[in-house]
Amino acid sequence: MRRPRLAEFAARNKQREYFSNVKLLTFMFQLLSMGLVLLNSRQSLNVNTLVFTGLLIGLTYLSNVLVMRYTKGDNYLIMIANMLFSIGIVMLYRINPALGQRQLLFYALGIAVFYASYYFLKYTGRFWQNKTFLFLGLSVAMLLVTLVFGRTLGGATNWIGVGNVQFQPSEFTKITFAFFIAAFYANHDFFQKKLGGSLFLMGATYLLIGIFFLQGELGTAVVFFAAMICAMIAFDKSRLLLAANIGLAFAGLYLAYLLFDHIQVRFDIWLDPWADPDGKGYQILQSLFAIASGGLFGRGIGLGSPGSIPLAHSDFIFASIIEEMGIFMGIAISLLYLIVFYRGLKISLAQPNRFYKVLSLVISMMFAAQAAIVIGGVLKLIPLTGMVLPFMAHGGSSLLSSFILLGVLQYSSIEQYPEVELEDEE
Repeated sequence: MRRPRLAEFAARNKQREYFSNVKLLTFMFQLLSMGLVLLNSRQSLNVNTLVFTGLLIGLTYLSNVLVMRYTKGDNYLIMIANMLFSIGIVMLYRINPALGQRQLLFYALGIAVFYASYYFLKYTGRFWQNKTFLFLGLSVAMLLVTLVFGRTLGGATNWIGVGNVQFQPSEFTKITFAFFIAAFYANHDFFQKKLGGSLFLMGATYLLIGIFFLQGELGTAVVFFAAMICAMIAFDKSRLLLAANIGLAFAGLYLAYLLFDHIQVRFDIWLDPWADPDGKGYQILQSLFAIASGGLFGRGIGLGSPGSIPLAHSDFIFASIIEEMGIFMGIAISLLYLIVFYRGLKISLAQPNRFYKVLSLVISMMFAAQAAIVIGGVLKLIPLTGMVLPFMAHGGSSLLSSFILLGVLQYSSIEQYPEVELEDEE
């Protein structure tokens, strides 16, 4: 039964008020932080800086407006992503203006693929619900192509070069893998009768994880495992298989530690970085020093030394942000990722279509797992994995794949947050 028309007006006005506050908060952060970058970094106020700041504010504002006008669903998702992106790109521009400008270009492309994903599913949504083997095949193919033809950087073979363009297929494999799990549970009865049910899902997932280990891509393997476990907890009745998977995870990790040197190095650095403070342990130690020097409120934007941290613009951008913006900003970032996960769970619970119910849960878990793995590695709570924070760190592949997944989540949220119709009813 529909709510009264007066209540609909009240709900819409309240929603607009919330959105206006979020847009104002994002605008104020962008304006003030860019001002501090110029002031404290002693960068000259030139045309490039003004154009960059104008485009940053304009693009984020435009995306916030368009999502309310042209999409249904949970419009807070894009606003949270925009806030995360704004924090990240300010730090990137502070470290190296060229990195910030490049990331802004990828952001414009990311917003485009966000809307493209939403409208693509709007017109083809039901077509993909039984394409389990297609998504599995695409996932395996992308990883095998990377394994055979990819470049090895930082101990991981996860880069493909096409001309002057470098990208990471593993980032886009997250999309096909999420769709694979959703299609599997949408057609669970078929797989239960013909292919062993959840054993098929486990076998396929461990195949992909095995390829990741051959590539040296430990972080994405953990994200895939977390997504599978989360789906099994929610949609699988067998608790024995769940326990078996957890046991297999520890056994596989121990085996990987014995077989792969780069994994041994990461564990050794995690256990005792002081054993080689000027070599293998240098990166994590500089990260911890930066976090400690930042304190609760940070040293101030432009007053820190992020250049002392290797890969401060990508793997360790979280440490760079805390050094200059403080531990409270680090907590705020963690809460933003937690809100994305929470809203994804709500979308999954409200979604009546089983395919998109599973898909929403898996995507939410991927965002949460990736953020937790990166933040945990930077804080030396777990070994480093080489992953980057979604929406924040430098990198086109990560940013584009994250916005595609966000667009899918936006489409999946239509059932929970339908567009409020304000016309008179007959």
